[in-house]
Amino acid sequence: MKALVKLKPEKGLWMEEVPVPEPGLNDVIIKVKKSAICGTDLHIYRWDEWARKTIKTPMIIGHEYMGYIEKTGAGVKNLKPGDRVTGEGHLACGHCRNCRRGKEHVCENTIGIGVNTDGSFAEYVKIPASNIVPLDPRIPDEWAAIMDPFGNATHTALSFPLLGEDVLVTGAGLIGNMAVAIAKYAGARFIVVSDLSDY
Repeated sequence: MKALVKLKPEKGLWMEEVPVPEPGLNDVIIKVKKSAICGTDLHIYRWDEWARKTIKTPMIIGHEYMGYIEKTGAGVKNLKPGDRVTGEGHLACGHCRNCRRGKEHVCENTIGIGVNTDGSFAEYVKIPASNIVPLDPRIPDEWAAIMDPFGNATHTALSFPLLGEDVLVTGAGLIGNMAVAIAKYAGARFIVVSDLSDY
């Protein structure tokens, strides 16, 4: 399959021919239809200080995507080929203290798709069935591919009761703009957005 790979520890990305992944017992293989570019992907492309400390090459990058299940592992019972899905990009270990308490979102050993293991800038991506999110057919493919940042914005914006409150959103990127829409929908009184300025 074709994949966009951080092949070498330097600026750039490379289109490479790589093997199609095979599912493990509880994994699914997704045929990627849409994949979005995240700021994390730009850090990896530029090979900045964070990327140099974090990324091991070679690595297929990308973690915002949607597609259709192509294949399932033998242990997967509730999903089938053809299902339209996206997937949670953080793989929890299931064994640390936080995971055992049902707080996988703060797993001490989180592995990020497209950061610590091969990602979605490829024709196919492999993830655990437990990370699959079935998609409502009313959600367009383009929106479905950005469910990851939408989830971040939703979690952040709804961490506090917003009805009648004044809200400051720091950062007017994709997630910040989504947070503004969510805060407005949740009944915030005034919403102010700040960001860096070149002037």
